[in-house]
Amino acid sequence: MNQTIVTLKKGQGRTLKAGGMWVYDNEIDTILGSFENGDVVAVHDFDGFFLGWGFLNTKSKIAVRLLSRKKEAVIDEAFMEKRVRNAWEYRKQTIDTGSCRLIFGEADFLPGIVVDKFSNVLVVESLALGIDRWKPVIVEALKKILAEDGICIRGVYERSDAKVRLQEGMERYKGFIGEPFDTKVEICENGVKYIVDVEEGQKTGFFLDQKNNRAAIQRLSRGKKVLDCFTHTGSFALNAGIAGAESVLGVDASLLAVEQARENARLNHLEDKVQFVCADVFELLPKLEEQGERFDVVILDPPAFTKSRNSVKNAVKGYREINLRGLKLVRDGGFLATCSCSHFMEPELFAKTIKEAAAGARKRLRQVEFRTQACDHPILWAADQSYYLKFYIFQVVNEG
Repeated sequence: MNQTIVTLKKGQGRTLKAGGMWVYDNEIDTILGSFENGDVVAVHDFDGFFLGWGFLNTKSKIAVRLLSRKKEAVIDEAFMEKRVRNAWEYRKQTIDTGSCRLIFGEADFLPGIVVDKFSNVLVVESLALGIDRWKPVIVEALKKILAEDGICIRGVYERSDAKVRLQEGMERYKGFIGEPFDTKVEICENGVKYIVDVEEGQKTGFFLDQKNNRAAIQRLSRGKKVLDCFTHTGSFALNAGIAGAESVLGVDASLLAVEQARENARLNHLEDKVQFVCADVFELLPKLEEQGERFDVVILDPPAFTKSRNSVKNAVKGYREINLRGLKLVRDGGFLATCSCSHFMEPELFAKTIKEAAAGARKRLRQVEFRTQACDHPILWAADQSYYLKFYIFQVVNEG
């Protein structure tokens, strides 16, 4: 391995020392030795104390992404295969692996890479220069390890088209890894079937992180009138429908998403019960309120309103408004499911925002449960970026 040494400034590296995985560019004092960006380097404290091995990229604000804290570690193919094997063993113990996130970046000690499994197809998202070099090794290790459990992967697709790659000095990219294949993949989750478009769908094609939260909606929906806002390809709506909801309305601003949701409804023989409309949720909800519409269950699963700390204030306004509008549409004694998938919308701030929305709507909330992302998206304590999804279910009671 490269013997380049990155030395931190005195007093810096607090997050790393507390268990975090990143070293920021402004924490570095010196870089001694020759290197290319993406190389594995040693990280030392100001006094020469060894802190770990990590990928270096001087073009990124996240200058080092840590791989191991063991001084004796050798970062080679065997190291990567062990990391991959550990990730798979964890999933087998904790979640339905028919479709799941196999690798979740830093939380699986493989910083900067995400791999999702949809039935017998893998989708890879590589977001950091260092890990990008090891992508072929990781993919081959996954195929080998899954084959040991009788799972034959028929194709691998790369969705490294996120803007964050530009911050790493990398180009955005999407395409096949290996032989081309049909990129429309049928999966089944919680008893609901979906067609996942791994080539054109959002991110890797389907949001696996809400798996257990969708199952929780099933328990509330039997015989109920349900509104699913920001439905995307219909996942919450279809979970409500398959659980025996009386009627379900799903809303999304994307016509492509709505068409995919309708296709998924037909796949589950729910097209008569679960309807979808293409509309701006912020515009539609006040209209539904004016028309006197009320629902037993309202689900709010918006996209991240903020992807940086700089826009949190505007995001708060968006979350407050959408929750206020949603609450006004819940019948007395009905339920609101509401969430935020933004890491920067911290749990305390999200809770405060919902509380303000409830006061504005003159509703009282009884918390049924609080959830986070599914356990195939593990939250690594001290690595704050791995915790992002907050999901509440409330019973909504009129003030009186």
